[in-house]
Amino acid sequence: MYRIIISQIIVICTFVFTTHNILAAGWEDENTPISFKLELLPWEEATQLIPKKTKFTLIDVETGLHFKVQRRAGNQHADVQPLTVKDTKIMKNIYGGNWSWKRRAVIVLVNDQMIAASMHGMPHGAGALQNKFPGHFCVHFYGSTTHRLKNEDPIHKLMIMKAAGKEKAYLYTLEPDQMIELLTKAINMRDSYLLKTIIPHGGTSACFKEQIKHVSYMSLLEPAQNKKDAGYFLAEVPVQAAFYSKKYGKQNKKFNIILTRYNVADGWQIKDISLCDELDIPRNINE
Repeated sequence: MYRIIISQIIVICTFVFTTHNILAAGWEDENTPISFKLELLPWEEATQLIPKKTKFTLIDVETGLHFKVQRRAGNQHADVQPLTVKDTKIMKNIYGGNWSWKRRAVIVLVNDQMIAASMHGMPHGAGALQNKFPGHFCVHFYGSTTHRLKNEDPIHKLMIMKAAGKEKAYLYTLEPDQMIELLTKAINMRDSYLLKTIIPHGGTSACFKEQIKHVSYMSLLEPAQNKKDAGYFLAEVPVQAAFYSKKYGKQNKKFNIILTRYNVADGWQIKDISLCDELDIPRNINE
């Protein structure tokens, strides 16, 4: 994916570079006057690079598509607008033709610098440019906070780490409550990419993977209860969820999501739900 992104940057800058292996940590060409190195910059530094009215490029990490924007406002993150009608169309294409609050990992290209960031795709508030975009949208950097709650948005933070190539390492640092907070947001926003990021391909029970498909809403109830069992660490996080079961139909219940890790140096992994026994779904992933 970073090969695609760098190729887009080459086109944008109208320079022709020798092909390189692109690493998430960064890329530099010592034979040219421009150095592209992907940086995870805190908001206090990023905001200095893109003061209000600055025009820069956003590159979507997943698709490699890019479009130009202008920063219009924002004190703890950047409130930006697509620069032209063409840029609005590209942005909408990135979101599959529908505006959405879903966060996406992006790279900010300004001058000769690349900065890891996150954007959402929902027009809101005021807009000043003639671009057929009804308002502005938000771009978050490392340490950015929201206008209303004045705290870091956990999904924006995960997407910023994804843009920086540090997503897996970041997930490893999260406590059980933080993991389930991300899970609830992914479910409530119908964000399939985020679900795939949080729930690994292996190690999670068949029951959990099957039942989570039918959950329409979930909320975190209480802090996790941690304990050690049979040589590994286990945490149970209580949640309330609305879901559908083939056996019982529509349900609204409280239950525990179970996470495990084998030692304190490992990251927590979502494993199971306490409803598996009564839902008549195989618990083993291979069943």
